[in-house]
Amino acid sequence: MASSKKEFTHLDQKTGDPTMVDVGQKAVTKRVATASCEVVLGEEILALLLNDKDIFTKKGPVFQTAIIAGTMAAKKTSDLIPLCHPLALEQVKIDIEPIGKTLVRVSCTASLTGKTGVEMEALTGASVAALTIYDMCKGFSHDIVINELKLDQKTGGKNNFSRE
Repeated sequence: MASSKKEFTHLDQKTGDPTMVDVGQKAVTKRVATASCEVVLGEEILALLLNDKDIFTKKGPVFQTAIIAGTMAAKKTSDLIPLCHPLALEQVKIDIEPIGKTLVRVSCTASLTGKTGVEMEALTGASVAALTIYDMCKGFSHDIVINELKLDQKTGGKNNFSRE
């Protein structure tokens, strides 16, 4: 009978030292993950961004720059998080959607066909896109807040997950 005991996957079971998970024997499957967060900009900043599609801060077009930054970050996740495998992502999609009058929802979907999941890539993409929005808008206000970075769903591999 298999044990249902959960373990930290990135710790060597004998020594407790950090270790990269061995994915050598895992099956190659289509793996997709979506993560999201909210950026509370306030009414004034969001109105500026939505009512003037060509608005530029000193650093460029805000949402378009955030999309590029989030995509680049997802591709570089293994450079940022020590035990993540370098992955050949097949797609990264960043969406920025206004919610009400004060905030935007930033989501990142990452996918590949491979032996390990893309949750960390989706989380990294969403967070860096949100941080880019903050960076580009902080000249208007430092009262911007990034909330609730979370994995929304993942498919492929041993376990699927959905927050919905």
